[in-house]
Amino acid sequence: MQYDFKKIEKKWQDKWAEQNVFAASADATKKKRYALIEFPYPSGDGLHVGHTRPYTAMDVVSRKHRMEGYNILFPMGWDAFGLPTENYAIKHKIHPEIVTQKNITRFREQIKALGYGIDWDREINTTDPSYYKWTQWIFLKMFEKGLAYKKKTTVNWCTSCLCVLANEEVVDGSCERCSATVVHKEKEQWMLKITAYAERLLNDLDDLDYIERVKTSQRNWIGRSVGAEVLFSTTAGDDLRVFTTRPDTLFGATYMVISPEHPVIDQWADKISNLDAIRAYREEAALKSDFERSELAKDKTGVRIEGVCAINPANGEEIPVFVSDYVLMSYGTGAIMAVPAHDTRDYEFAKTFDLPIVEVVAGGDISKEAFTDCERGTMINSGFLNGLPVKDAQKKMISWLSDNGKGEAKVNYKLRDWIFSRQRYWGEPIPIVHCEKCGFVGVPENELPVTLPYVESYEPTETGESPLAKITEWVNTTCPTCGGPAKRETDTMPQWAGSSWYYLRYTDPNNDTALASPDALNYWMPVDWYNGGMEHTTLHLLYSRFWHKFLYDIGVVPTKEPYQKRTSHGFILGEGGEKMSKSRGNVINPDDIVRQYGADTLRLYIMFIGDFEKTAVWSNSAIKGCSRFIEKVIALAEKVKPGNEYSKELETAMHKTIRKVSSDIEELKFNTAIAAMMALVNQMADVGGPNEAEFQTLLKLLHPFAPHITEELYEKYNKGMLVMSSWPVYDEAKTVDDSVEIAVQVNGKLRGTVVISSTAEKDEAVAVVKADEKIAAALAGMQIVKEIFVPGRLVNLVVKPAK
Repeated sequence: MQYDFKKIEKKWQDKWAEQNVFAASADATKKKRYALIEFPYPSGDGLHVGHTRPYTAMDVVSRKHRMEGYNILFPMGWDAFGLPTENYAIKHKIHPEIVTQKNITRFREQIKALGYGIDWDREINTTDPSYYKWTQWIFLKMFEKGLAYKKKTTVNWCTSCLCVLANEEVVDGSCERCSATVVHKEKEQWMLKITAYAERLLNDLDDLDYIERVKTSQRNWIGRSVGAEVLFSTTAGDDLRVFTTRPDTLFGATYMVISPEHPVIDQWADKISNLDAIRAYREEAALKSDFERSELAKDKTGVRIEGVCAINPANGEEIPVFVSDYVLMSYGTGAIMAVPAHDTRDYEFAKTFDLPIVEVVAGGDISKEAFTDCERGTMINSGFLNGLPVKDAQKKMISWLSDNGKGEAKVNYKLRDWIFSRQRYWGEPIPIVHCEKCGFVGVPENELPVTLPYVESYEPTETGESPLAKITEWVNTTCPTCGGPAKRETDTMPQWAGSSWYYLRYTDPNNDTALASPDALNYWMPVDWYNGGMEHTTLHLLYSRFWHKFLYDIGVVPTKEPYQKRTSHGFILGEGGEKMSKSRGNVINPDDIVRQYGADTLRLYIMFIGDFEKTAVWSNSAIKGCSRFIEKVIALAEKVKPGNEYSKELETAMHKTIRKVSSDIEELKFNTAIAAMMALVNQMADVGGPNEAEFQTLLKLLHPFAPHITEELYEKYNKGMLVMSSWPVYDEAKTVDDSVEIAVQVNGKLRGTVVISSTAEKDEAVAVVKADEKIAAALAGMQIVKEIFVPGRLVNLVVKPAK
């Protein structure tokens, strides 16, 4: 047959749509599988070939599970709020809503062209007011429970986007989106108290089927540390609190360091004699990102506070207090005790400022460097701790601190509360009003959604306020509590808001009275398998787990966790192994591949390109091999012979291939599954072609990867759509070959191969070897000293010259 892939692919996409074969059933008696992919941000660039890797993978999995009898939910939607659209709209003077709809239309067409088995009846869009009504509702519930609050804090400020960024959105001191420099500013910000869930977010990972690198990434970001909180009294009459994981080294604390943003600087203003120098240093620090400030290799800078000292609680000695930018107000208490003998950074700082270095753990040479490998050391110069091993000293010091009211055991987290405000237009309005009399008040639920006003100008302001602040007719409102004048919150939510619960809306996307019905949530949750990029494991994945746990606590969702299984895929690089970019001219547009080779070829190649979890390199020549494979399958269709059962020649190969492809799909080993089918096609050709039973099984195995051409070839058998057929099963007993080819060695050197029964024992195998003419010639004049048999693999004959 002529392979007209354009005609064939449109034909089957239309048929699937007409019969709505991918619609998830509402019948809760059916066994279900909920497969999820990260919904895309619909950029103006359209679908990237990188999108096709995870999308195709989960479509392969979903099609297999559907053929195994599962009720499949495989949905798609659009994470459409965000800065890129707003910036594009500003540049081209087009409203972001128009830009968004245009981009979504293109994305949808591109995705449909690839033949994915998506339930389009459940499509969602985070910018739709009927969707973000429930994003706002969740925020209000958090506000009611004290998990959403507003406070003045030091924030990351993008100098280009002119808005606040979360810590997670700053990469190496630059904005994740535009790469501009990020600086610090003091601003009133809405925060979400994710830290209240830190322990549960950490501990509950143990019960989840996440790949280990995803778990590790989450654990590292949460950053649990066990130690003590210690009170240092000061000569100003107050206390400084520090958190340390090494309370055993307290006797070695010879100075303290506080963050430039620490509030005690202002509290001590009348006591500090060098206040101008400290304030100048604070201004310099504000121009640096957290990344720049915490770099280990940077020069140590700081200013000693003149006029106030701290007092070491262990020995009562006065120690100086410094201000230095390497201490961050966002971590711990914003103050540290410095033990230069046993911390490299403290050691370098002490050397720079000529400060005392007191060794309290024996074992190193502090005249040369800090002794940091001291977990198994013994305490010295430490009063009541002397002679104790480090671990025992830690327990004893914590007990002493507690007994003397100078500290307590403490668990600390690197995780910070989530900065939830953005000073931009294109985002969900925060449903809060501010009343001079009542303070912050939530918008009544019956007034949701609070919609964005349609405006002509949405450029960010130089003052750092949201563009919404300029729309007085929208800002000015009445207080829901007292009826007096009030002002709406003008900051908007970050892009992460809508993606923190979208998987729930897919279960019941048209519900007007709840984010989803209890029946839908009870049936579909949790998501059975979620695949996404590793770059989202410390942002979206953590945020959505936090929101889900909150919703579980208030009785909205039935499960503690949103996703039972999480996998991740590797990036696709351009030819030559370089990252794809417009500037390099190596970006692969999937539309071009579909036009030239067809969707099935692209799907096959993107699954055959390499280990799914690792980075792969695109090859324009290699994709041609997948196109030729499809043509070989089409050619095989012309050689199909009658037969309702597997032939003797191919029976073992059929059962082995079914087993291989079935397990490989579940383990994301798509490349080896395809290789197994390629080998089977070659075996079929070698025996003159398959029979009908064999060919139909091949089509079923290949269908999840190349659904259009397999449907076309299956149609002639009048058995309905292949997509709704049953997945092949294998008989384990029939996966064993009747015969096997083994190697034959003489004195360890390969002399040939022989074919023996797969169940042959040693005597039979050796007999077959000796009967082989080539081997017999090698044994002429030799005496066999030893016969070695490795079942299914080799016979090795140890020989010596005959006497």
